[in-house]
Amino acid sequence: MDNGMDTRRTTRALATEAVHAGRDDLAGLGLHAPPIDLSTTYPSYDSRAEAARIDAFATTGAEPDGPPVYGRLGNPTVARFETALARLEGTEAAVAFASGMAALSAVLLVRASMGLRHVVAVRPLYGCSDHLLTAGLLGSEVTWTDPAGVADALRPDTGLVLVESPANPTLAEIDLRAVAHACGSVPLLVDNTFATPVLQRPVEQGARLVLHSATKYLGGHGDVLAGVVACDEEFAGRLRQVRFATGGVLHPLAGYLLLRGLSTLPVRVRAASANAAELAARLAADPRVSRVHYPSIGGAMVAFEVHGDPHEVIAGVRLITPAVSLGSVDSLIQHPASISHRIVDADDRRDAGVSDRLLRLSVGLEDVEDLWSDLDQALGTPSARAARPEAMAQG
Repeated sequence: MDNGMDTRRTTRALATEAVHAGRDDLAGLGLHAPPIDLSTTYPSYDSRAEAARIDAFATTGAEPDGPPVYGRLGNPTVARFETALARLEGTEAAVAFASGMAALSAVLLVRASMGLRHVVAVRPLYGCSDHLLTAGLLGSEVTWTDPAGVADALRPDTGLVLVESPANPTLAEIDLRAVAHACGSVPLLVDNTFATPVLQRPVEQGARLVLHSATKYLGGHGDVLAGVVACDEEFAGRLRQVRFATGGVLHPLAGYLLLRGLSTLPVRVRAASANAAELAARLAADPRVSRVHYPSIGGAMVAFEVHGDPHEVIAGVRLITPAVSLGSVDSLIQHPASISHRIVDADDRRDAGVSDRLLRLSVGLEDVEDLWSDLDQALGTPSARAARPEAMAQG
């Protein structure tokens, strides 16, 4: 879709791109804030030309030149967000969807349409991603392996290698460059939801596809559901065709909120990461905590295992919200074995390091002393039997 934006690549810092990408045409339009286009359809008095544009989209999935056609094919407000996210991830394009799972489903459908139904994946992944692959709901077949086993797990019908780093919920990290090398010609998809492009740009390490649950850090305020895949233009065309056919489109208001969210993404991620690093250090020194997981690249997520009952910690917080999801300006805590990864087989959960005593904390922008005070009282009185905690686990 030609929305009149100047998408020429320039050398600009990430913080600058976060503020200005997707908005390059506003001054020429006499606008300061991006507009929200809520139209579902658009008038066209030249049906022959319209037919030619639709034929072109059906052939390549490229965004049609000229005015929009129909809301399921594309939307100018959503296109602004896609342009901005692609610039932040360093890819040619990005395609937005109604949720992160809709985005992952579209990728699987693209590969399945080419007869490539086999997926190689590394645990842990987000629980619903794990379930989608394990259950074969889209006709896919999965081989689970560790990073070192990726090359041996590949088959002639392998269409995708899927990893998440840092992983949900253990924050385990993967050498993306090594895995990308092991993939050969098979596309590597990296779920970059936890890291965001502020901390990590997977395409620079050899990934072809970058997945985000944009519901999390990209939106950043807990008020939008969305997913997005950053990739090259060829793959983007196929994703647009699947999105058009299946209808997993992103609402324009969500696109607007995501574009606004990107403008503060670097500031939010760095501030929340500073809080998280401090809390991780305090938890690692606390006798009520047996193990802390915090990634070497930093970030705003902390996972920790307690000696006591994790459910009592969930019930005991007052400032921190006990809820699923993550990446908001306020702090959230949840028990993965009960909620986000409940749908994963218990043995598979434990084999992936998701213990029944593990808690996942999404650290927000509150004062760190207030956050620690809340965690401290929720953890309860130190047990006399509690051993000294293990060293903080990186990744």
